[in-house]
Amino acid sequence: MVERPASVVKELVENSLDAGADRIDIDVEGGGTRLIRILDNGSGMDEDDILLSFERHGTSKIHDSHDLVAISTLGFRGEAIPSIASVSKMTVTSRPSNNELGTTVFFDYGRLQKVHETGCSQGTLIEVRNLFGKTPARKKFLRTQRTELGHIDEIIKNYALACPNISFTLRVNDKETIRLAAGSGLEERLRSVMHYTDQLIPVESDSTSPLRSLHGFLLPPERSVGASARLRLFINGRAIKDRVMSHAAFEGLRGFLLKGHTPGGYLHLRIPTDELDVNVHPAKQEVRFRNSGDIHQFIKQSVEAAMRSHQNTVKSSFFTSRQLHADQGETADPTEHADISDENTTTWQQQPQQDFAGELQTGGDASPSRPTAPITPSTIPPLPKTSEPAAYWEHGHRFQDAGSSSPDKGITAQTVAPLTHDASTPTAEQPATAHDQSSAPGTGADSRPASHNLQIIGQFKNLYIFCRAGDNLLVIDQHAAHERILYEKLRKQYTTARIASQNLLFPETVELSPFQIELVENNREELARMGFTVAEFGGNSYVLSAVPALAGQGAARDIFFDVLGGFGSEEYKHSHGGKLENILATMACKAAVKSGDELSPQEIDALLNTMAQADLFSHCPHGRPVLRYFSEDDLKKWFLRT
Repeated sequence: MVERPASVVKELVENSLDAGADRIDIDVEGGGTRLIRILDNGSGMDEDDILLSFERHGTSKIHDSHDLVAISTLGFRGEAIPSIASVSKMTVTSRPSNNELGTTVFFDYGRLQKVHETGCSQGTLIEVRNLFGKTPARKKFLRTQRTELGHIDEIIKNYALACPNISFTLRVNDKETIRLAAGSGLEERLRSVMHYTDQLIPVESDSTSPLRSLHGFLLPPERSVGASARLRLFINGRAIKDRVMSHAAFEGLRGFLLKGHTPGGYLHLRIPTDELDVNVHPAKQEVRFRNSGDIHQFIKQSVEAAMRSHQNTVKSSFFTSRQLHADQGETADPTEHADISDENTTTWQQQPQQDFAGELQTGGDASPSRPTAPITPSTIPPLPKTSEPAAYWEHGHRFQDAGSSSPDKGITAQTVAPLTHDASTPTAEQPATAHDQSSAPGTGADSRPASHNLQIIGQFKNLYIFCRAGDNLLVIDQHAAHERILYEKLRKQYTTARIASQNLLFPETVELSPFQIELVENNREELARMGFTVAEFGGNSYVLSAVPALAGQGAARDIFFDVLGGFGSEEYKHSHGGKLENILATMACKAAVKSGDELSPQEIDALLNTMAQADLFSHCPHGRPVLRYFSEDDLKKWFLRT
């Protein structure tokens, strides 16, 4: 059934593609009701084939019954041309390559009017005029011309993406609106269709089956998705709408998308034709998989792998192994790629270091003081080299400066510390002693520099960490960064065995409502795996004696009640995927360093070092981006220096 002008365009473009055309030109006038003209350079038809194409249920695309269960063409029902001809004035001109002359056939609302030979190029030209001219009831329910043209535009863009090696041109009322040349490549065509110029995340995954593959590109999760940049799905060259594929893509990006946001980009799945049924929808826009569970898992894993690869790309841009700046004339430490243990390290002792006033502090013997002389680059101390800073962030602990208070945190010279300074080299402000060289952790010949290559500028509003990354300015949300690190650690512990717990020095008594008591009793096993030990104490009172190790002593009660709230949420009851991920994300959020927490330069260095070693770090588990960078060109534009 022909519902609107876009239905005509879709059927005729599919016929052109099935005919092997590599150039398709579309002209539309009057929103598609006055004229639809489609010209291709495909294989063409002779006179007999043209007349047969107007017969009901006639098709050249199905030869035997086996083709019905393994459909490889876009069009196959054989009803498109006669249906269109019955509601319009339709002219078909076509010539196959082996004929010198072509044939023109004219139908007037389903009645054959004229057949004659004509000179024409190889291919097919179809003109559909005065659509719904004799069916005013159907024409009455069409939308505005702008809406109808929008549907036509969407059809052309979908098939342009499905076939990047084919040239497409769309003219509306003699004005060219789309021109997509062949051979530009899928990525370039996707950018043209979505009007997007920034980074795309490639998806390329082959399964164990040589006949099943997925490829495409996704928008970075933090990008807002407009109508033109939504997720476009394809199967074997056919644009479709499928809940299995869209849900699998969403699950693959779980933990990277903000609530209410959906993926954007392009995914093209290729599977054997006998593994799906494309004949379940009159417009062939929906499909049915023989094994939808396998397809869902395959797409989800492919998207997850693409995100992990994207994380490595970002990491190589900002968190490459520390190399000393050429202007300092230093060489990199050959031990910088040594493995870092995150399970066996339980202490991190700070080496004797100088405070920002230029005085050497050892343990708690020195008292903090303010500078009495102007700060200059020569008086800015280096960060101490630490052997295992990452372990403290992964275990949820903050770095504690032994016996000294942290300096104020503004974006000032006091917080600037060149990370590439060799701490084992004596300076005027930091004299070396035999004790420093031999016994201070993280110094001497066995010293290993941190994994990042950033120069810390400072902390702003006790939330944002400003760093220099080459010629770029990098801004990091300290809470989001730490939250992602803790979340990944929690998820790894939960899936392998159980989350590490610690006994409370003073067990807490909590009063629970009847609903909360029911949640505790129904989820005891899950609570134990999450590191909680809770026992009935009488009445509505329960004793909380152990909590996840990362929670610390202070946040135990809050995390426990948040976890109970997660078990009782409607999202938990009805979610098929990620129902526990939200609870783990809440636990990580409560335990992570907060907005307003003042970090010392050593703590910042440890956090950056841990991010550089993490597999996933670019977004917090709730989908907020962890870092943003601004190039030198961006800054110049802001200040009109270009």
